Amino acid sequence: MTQIVIGRRFCGPPNSGNGGYVCGVLAKDFDGPATAMLRAPVPLDVGLELAVQDGQVVMTGEGGALIGQGRASDGAELPAPPRPISLEEARAAGARHLGHTQRFHPICFTCGPERDEGDGLRVFAGQVEGREAGVVADAWTPHEAFADADGLAPLEVVWAALDCPGYFAWVEKEGRHGALLGTMTGEVLRRPKAGEPCVVMAWPLAREGRKETAGVALFSAQGELMARAHQVWIVMAPRPAADAAAKEQASA
Repeated sequence: MTQIVIGRRFCGPPNSGNGGYVCGVLAKDFDGPATAMLRAPVPLDVGLELAVQDGQVVMTGEGGALIGQGRASDGAELPAPPRPISLEEARAAGARHLGHTQRFHPICFTCGPERDEGDGLRVFAGQVEGREAGVVADAWTPHEAFADADGLAPLEVVWAALDCPGYFAWVEKEGRHGALLGTMTGEVLRRPKAGEPCVVMAWPLAREGRKETAGVALFSAQGELMARAHQVWIVMAPRPAADAAAKEQASA
């Protein structure tokens, strides 16, 4: 059993861990594809336990409360990635990111616009011109602040870079806010070097009730597939009071 702390730097919402980053922590010790499942919000700046149980990595919090699980995967869920786009196309898509004009999670480790270079990843996925609604992308260059001893982005940082684009794929497709990452199956074929320009792309797959699935991929500037993931997002149930207020405002 190992004790770890997810620092506030790695938040998604202000008071819980970034889903992709935490999934990467749960998955990083497996060779090949892995699946990580988040069972509860991930507390920040407190001791958490990581243990191997029946071939799975299990994360628990206070009183042994289950927070997440990671396991090896056969990769069957992993989607075939779309045709990659150029860095210039990705930068143009990033300029259309909805978070530039609307408020989502401004301090999120992955997509928070209030995070500085080297503090957050600043992946701002926006609609790709000429592609179906919901196909989003941005250019991402890993900062040296995140490099390991080999000068590469750690696996959990790569998983974090793949996180929020899948969410924004569905926001672009449906115009709806509010979902939490539940499960992520990922495969990292090559970790990018610090300073290496990359392209992150995401696209919606299917919707079933309150579950939305998305595909995400990381490409090199030359179009090499570096990583891919399948995500399951859980749509947050709207609060009745908030719904009533929104309807009242719309009719005013």
